[in-house]
Amino acid sequence: MIYWDHAGTTPPDDDVVSTMAEVMKKHYGNPSALHQYGEEAAKLLKKAREVCAAALEAEPSEIVLTSGATEGNNMAIKGAALQYKSRGKHLITTRTEHPSVYESFRQLEQLGWEVTYVPVDANGRVDVQALADAVRKDTVLVSIMHVNNETGAVQPLMEIGQTVKQRNHRTLFHIDGVQGFGKLEVSLKNWQADLYTLSAHKFNGPRGIGVLYVRRGVELFPLLSGGQQENGHRAGTENVAAAVGMAKAMRLGRERQPEFYRQASLIRNKLLQEIAEIPGTVMNSSREGAPHIMNFSYPGVKPEVIVHALEELGMLVSTKSACSSKLSEPSRVLLEMGKDMSIASSGIRISLGRHHRLEDAERLIDALKTATGKLRPFIERKGTTN
Repeated sequence: MIYWDHAGTTPPDDDVVSTMAEVMKKHYGNPSALHQYGEEAAKLLKKAREVCAAALEAEPSEIVLTSGATEGNNMAIKGAALQYKSRGKHLITTRTEHPSVYESFRQLEQLGWEVTYVPVDANGRVDVQALADAVRKDTVLVSIMHVNNETGAVQPLMEIGQTVKQRNHRTLFHIDGVQGFGKLEVSLKNWQADLYTLSAHKFNGPRGIGVLYVRRGVELFPLLSGGQQENGHRAGTENVAAAVGMAKAMRLGRERQPEFYRQASLIRNKLLQEIAEIPGTVMNSSREGAPHIMNFSYPGVKPEVIVHALEELGMLVSTKSACSSKLSEPSRVLLEMGKDMSIASSGIRISLGRHHRLEDAERLIDALKTATGKLRPFIERKGTTN
């Protein structure tokens, strides 16, 4: 089997797994405890935080450990809205965000906040002028993702950050960076980011842990009450082993990013070109997207049919976001990009990892040609009878 669902989750590096196993066996003390085992765990946690901060060119005090991107996004969005509601109750995002962002805003709408959803173009990129026009004196937060998890569309974060701060310097700028770290360059200062979310299992780290960057001076209303861990941002005993594993994965991800970009771009471009030539396919991703995610549709066939047909041929691909892939609704992202219902209901996502090579892409293309070749007569027959 060749695994093409790295946007869903990535296999943890062997070094990450071995490091975590060692920490779990030898350093199981609670880092809040005052005895020797607790102090040893606290030192490991401190070092992990420093490594994570260095990978983002941030300060260790700006790193909040979370259980992953869903918690991080909820913490950033709801925590900022609740903390700064005296400034206003207006928020800005798009309808192409990950469910953990989109549903957070929908929930805040139900609680009385006003949300402006900025449109995107046919390639999924934010209309920056529309965003600029939407920022008001009472706008507390703008949340825009770095890389779209379905199509790979890359947002112009530097332009967005400058626009937001020029319109209202007090408006906070949150970035869901889950699909960008380790694939594209990250520059929180140039983007003027106040909040930035990561999840370790998207860059060959462990599941169940992530990072929320909280710029110094920004306060968040804590969603989890209890102890004073994470400088009061998040109560709960820290997962030391996972934090150490994530720190190693972040360091490796940043070091490998230039080579990953080069190799993945070659493979993605080949896939974009050759899949577009297969009869009946519709490409939903542009060449300007991130190097590791591409999306196409095969209208007339349910996407799960293609997924299982490719699986029988040794290729593992996915449909929408892993959080939504088992739902039968059309892709919200593709609909917002202006795709019709047949295209939005049949999207297939291919996402690359660092071990993929051009020969793997050739095998995937051959498998897709075989699968669609078998299905095409049924589509044509169905079209004839309609």
